[in-house]
Amino acid sequence: MKKKGTKVSKANGLEPFAYLHHVLQHIGGANTVEDIEALLPWNANLKGKQEG
Repeated sequence: MKKKGTKVSKANGLEPFAYLHHVLQHIGGANTVEDIEALLPWNANLKGKQEG
């Protein structure tokens, strides 16, 4: 699962460590399906997102 998550985050222009850090910081406050979906790599809004 880790390897797939890394590849998906890279495919979505995210640095894998920064993405994982973002998810771990926000997953505890996710109370709805929409909150969880916002953490998916294709929806994540991170500062410094890599341009393709």
